[in-house]
Amino acid sequence: MKKVVIIGGSGHGKVIADIVVKRGDRVVGFLDDNTKLPKYIIDFPYLGVISKAPEFKDCEFVIGIGYNNIRRRIAETYDLPWYTAIHPNAIIGLDVEIGEGSVVMANATINSSARVGKHCIINTGADVEHDNVVGSFTHISPHAALGGTVTVGENCHIGIGATVKNNLKICDDVVVGAGAVVIRDIEESNTYVGVPVRPMDK
Repeated sequence: MKKVVIIGGSGHGKVIADIVVKRGDRVVGFLDDNTKLPKYIIDFPYLGVISKAPEFKDCEFVIGIGYNNIRRRIAETYDLPWYTAIHPNAIIGLDVEIGEGSVVMANATINSSARVGKHCIINTGADVEHDNVVGSFTHISPHAALGGTVTVGENCHIGIGATVKNNLKICDDVVVGAGAVVIRDIEESNTYVGVPVRPMDK
């Protein structure tokens, strides 16, 4: 049984706590810089601010924060043993690689030969199809669907229920809005919305 400290005590952290418990591991508690959090979050103690992380020598850590830039900053600031949280109800295909610190939530699917980077979120019911590459610090939101052989860069956010057609590439630092449909490569960092998508500032 692994002992796990969750960095981030809001809703996303609570969902990760559920994954840790369902995997048969132990949630030691939560670290968060919001010192006004209650003494217990669900059934687990608030342990203090994030800078206390190195004090927990025999634990692994997972970042329970949905914002990509914050996850990246924490991961690059602290040299910690990172826990990869994969819900037992997720479907993980053959020859799949999932980077350290990433989270795969209930009913998500990652199909054969897909590659998921570090500290990613593959959220509830998301579909990452075969031969996809998902860059580090990217968030694939609930029920988003990536067709086969899609490449998504680092620090991207694919919104709730968005769809990306197969064989496409999305560059780094892209936001695809909820319910949007991507039918062509995205080569410039921006926020894209609509069916099919268009950049918001054009």
